[in-house]
Amino acid sequence: MKLIGITGGVGAGKTQVLSYLASHCSCRILLADDVANEVKLPGQECYGQLVELLGEGVLDAEGRIDKGKMAALIFADRELLAKVNAIIHPAVKVYILQELDKERKAGRIAFFFLEAALLIEEGYGKVADELWYIHADADIRRRRLKESRNYTDEKIDRIFASQLSEEEFRRNCVRVIENNGDLQETYAQLENALKKA
Repeated sequence: MKLIGITGGVGAGKTQVLSYLASHCSCRILLADDVANEVKLPGQECYGQLVELLGEGVLDAEGRIDKGKMAALIFADRELLAKVNAIIHPAVKVYILQELDKERKAGRIAFFFLEAALLIEEGYGKVADELWYIHADADIRRRRLKESRNYTDEKIDRIFASQLSEEEFRRNCVRVIENNGDLQETYAQLENALKKA
């Protein structure tokens, strides 16, 4: 079983790529964002630490951590964001490595795809067999984000500025999948990448 990390800037089309992979090869797909949501649930190890750090005001009526309230707190305070990341990121990594271990032992699948925005920054290149960079030109990503998520130019500029540069992505990934619009071309690149992985 190969572990392949999927990364790329916001709006590059990672979801589209993963959807194709899910239906065209023997694999499991794990999204780091889903894991981050999982480890914040009541009863999970990060829950108590986050409530203690952020206060009870971060909870919704059911006693769960409210994503919107948490985002409002941490994105206004870089120090608080760093503290939250120091709680969540290690827990996410432990969860992912445990799932990876389970799949290796089960021996049922050929590929384990891990999608994470911070794949490179969090050092997943050391555990993955390969990292794939899903690339789309900035103007195309901007258009997609406006159409699909109603993002403003200001919001897009902020997100783009917070993400790695194209050079950084390319330097850390063994494969670049171009996803500028022609899906058949993207799918052909994916088929080729699967054969070589």
